[in-house]
Amino acid sequence: MAEGLRERKKRETRQRISDIATGLFLEHGFVTVTIADVAEAADVSVNTVYNYFPAKEDLFFDRSQGVVDRLSRWVRGRDAGESAAGAVLRELRAEIEAVSPRMGLVEGYDRFMRCIEEAPPLRSRLWSIQQEVQDNLEATLREETDAGDADPLPRLIAGQICWVHGTVFVAIGREMTKGRNPDEVSREMLVLLDDIEELLSRKVLNYAVRGAG
Repeated sequence: MAEGLRERKKRETRQRISDIATGLFLEHGFVTVTIADVAEAADVSVNTVYNYFPAKEDLFFDRSQGVVDRLSRWVRGRDAGESAAGAVLRELRAEIEAVSPRMGLVEGYDRFMRCIEEAPPLRSRLWSIQQEVQDNLEATLREETDAGDADPLPRLIAGQICWVHGTVFVAIGREMTKGRNPDEVSREMLVLLDDIEELLSRKVLNYAVRGAG
């Protein structure tokens, strides 16, 4: 369905507020900048900001829903004969090979990470997002395998897959905060991903294989 004019204007306003807020946070620090500062810089009312972003943390993690759904999307889109972990490993490799900004492989990512490290509310929200990712993936694995609520495997496999995802992100963040070249970090992360895959058991690597039909 085509996006209406009203919806487009709302989306554009939301994005403009988010972009302005991010610039302020990176320049002055998350704790220092207030919602009133964001509203003034964006030339909107404080209430307008709150209408789009219920909390200040939402302004910083404005694309968190895409992160929360990412692993589940990859698992649901796995190829015939491919397992859940296999799909995630494949997608991660593709993102890293493409030196994707979604993986933090972009100049300036060190400022983003430093902003989080200096703000306890952001660290807390990041932890919550990580928990949402795992809970969402567990629910997807249960659905994909018809596992019952008492079956512990979906939870355990989700934990293993999230460990893979999280370990790669932490490693990228650590290297990018050193001001390194994204292409160099990308090559190193591909090697790391191979090492990680070798540590996964056959049970993890062969879980939730999609049938040919």
